[in-house]
Amino acid sequence: MKQTRSLFRHFLKGHFLFIFSPLIMLIFFSAFFGSSIHGAKLNTLKLFYVTLFVFGFIIIAFVVMSWVFFLRLRSRLTRLQESMSFSANHNSFPQPVSVQTDRMDEIDQLGSSFNWMIQQLEDSRKREHEEELLRHRLIANLSHDLRTPLTILRGHVTRLNKESMSVEGQNSLTEMNHTITRVGDLMDDLLSYTLLTSGKHPFRPTSTDIVRLVRAAVAAWYDAFEEKEIQLDVDLPAEKTFYWEADPKWITRVLDNLFQNILRHAAGGKYAHIGVDVDKEQIIIADKGPGMDHSSYGRGAGIGLSASNYMLNKMRLKADFTSDENGTRVAIGRA
Repeated sequence: MKQTRSLFRHFLKGHFLFIFSPLIMLIFFSAFFGSSIHGAKLNTLKLFYVTLFVFGFIIIAFVVMSWVFFLRLRSRLTRLQESMSFSANHNSFPQPVSVQTDRMDEIDQLGSSFNWMIQQLEDSRKREHEEELLRHRLIANLSHDLRTPLTILRGHVTRLNKESMSVEGQNSLTEMNHTITRVGDLMDDLLSYTLLTSGKHPFRPTSTDIVRLVRAAVAAWYDAFEEKEIQLDVDLPAEKTFYWEADPKWITRVLDNLFQNILRHAAGGKYAHIGVDVDKEQIIIADKGPGMDHSSYGRGAGIGLSASNYMLNKMRLKADFTSDENGTRVAIGRA
């Protein structure tokens, strides 16, 4: 940026004029007009008073000019600082500061650079928002478009199951059917996560009875666990409970995701524990599957777990996972 005027150069120039102009005028007056004053020269006492007056005037002028200069400087810097701190106090971009283009000193150049930075940040946020909308729309369209060929593939697999074939062929069709189901579930999780992060599922926190909510979730999934012949160990206190300031629908979605992961990836363990620790204010979910590192759990549950972690973080909660070859344990508690 081209500098057209220096604030401090202007300040020094003004002070130079006020300091040296009276002295120059005094010397000029003494040299050319001193002999015209009734032919008498200024005596020593008069010269002392004149010199004292001149230096007093210089000091007072210097103080007044400095005070005015720094007062104006402080006022301009304060306005600029208030504009810069607006974003920190209101969590938004500040308004551009006013700049005098005809003056364009150091502070105006700083304000101009600040306005340029605001414009760049606003453009960047706008582009980010547009890219986010495009990504969400693309994922939603892909989830919808891929569902049709999956349905067609499932129809062909169902038709082939009715045909006579070898045991190996039947096993291949069963694996294809499981793969189609897994891909469909992954698309559902991806679409759910996209809608969640785009604000389509609003967050409405309220005081929630956790024991009651977990009991309702277990009742809703009981038949699914029984169908998979999974022994369900439920440990819910009958009288004690605790409350979280959270969205009941979001906590239910988190529990649904964890229960679904047990059915998908840990059903071979034939065991699931669901409990609530009132003293520690935790929800405990455990299974006896092969663990997250030894099954399709870690590879196939990533999107669902990302959605769950997103909701938990919004509710100021967290999920601690402990997993080995003997099973997986999840403890949901306060962050």
